[in-house]
Amino acid sequence: MQTAWGEVEIWDAHVHYFSRPFFQSLATQSGRSLEELGTALAWEVPSGDAASLAARWAAELDRQGVAGACMIASVHGDEESVMDAVGRQPDRFRGYFMLNAAAPDAAERARAAVASGRVHAICLFPAMHCYSIQDACVQPVLETAASRPGVAVFVHCGVLTVGVRKKLGLPSRFDMRYSNPIDLHAVALRYPRLNFVVPHFGAGYFREALMLADLCPNVYLDTSSSNSWTRYQPVPLDLRDVFRRALDVVGAGRLLFGTDSSFFPRGWHRAVFLEQVRCLGDLGISSADARSIFGENLRRMLEVR
Repeated sequence: MQTAWGEVEIWDAHVHYFSRPFFQSLATQSGRSLEELGTALAWEVPSGDAASLAARWAAELDRQGVAGACMIASVHGDEESVMDAVGRQPDRFRGYFMLNAAAPDAAERARAAVASGRVHAICLFPAMHCYSIQDACVQPVLETAASRPGVAVFVHCGVLTVGVRKKLGLPSRFDMRYSNPIDLHAVALRYPRLNFVVPHFGAGYFREALMLADLCPNVYLDTSSSNSWTRYQPVPLDLRDVFRRALDVVGAGRLLFGTDSSFFPRGWHRAVFLEQVRCLGDLGISSADARSIFGENLRRMLEVR
């Protein structure tokens, strides 16, 4: 993509792959049919043909000039959706999937997904599923990820709100006791060759996320979403300030650009990209740093060594 820094290959580290099974899960929970669900949300519900959603996202990335994206299966048990998508678009997609590490089938699901060769990160949401990242149930998942070069572990920290659940009137019984990035410190030190990703700059635990990443060179921060968590800061903080501090502490080499895109017809969230470009442009980062943040760091983190 042509930018103020010249030609930059854009890879989005955070796109939710809202598959038909994802929508079916919401429909079941809300007591609606898929058609009623789509109407209530004003979103497109994918057809039963799995190939069509992968093709839709590939065409959207083409339209936006984006080289590739990490596609996150966003409900426990839906890893087959992103594995299928990666199989169809191996040069454009990287497969991430949500896993409830406290579920009885978590370890087996992790092993099977990683063994497929089409999964590049396991996504853990401790507050959503009510466990600590230090709990014994997480260890088999971490061991599985560590056994496969090029597989990372994504750990959601901080404020967790799921807009689609709010829109449908579904409860979100999350437990923020399990949201602090500091909990990941001992875990990341225990697995020095395993890369960890903390999205949204820690989503409100910005100071703690910076401390964690400063102490653990295998921890990356993703820049995705509107980053509305800045309103919780005791001192007024805008996104440019966030980037400045992250660059000062972590450096450009461990920041991963992301948008938190998810549904159609909106598609790829270009406004988030443009806001981040503006902030980083205001900070005067170099072309080399721009290339790192907007794509090269992600490719390097996930490459098989």
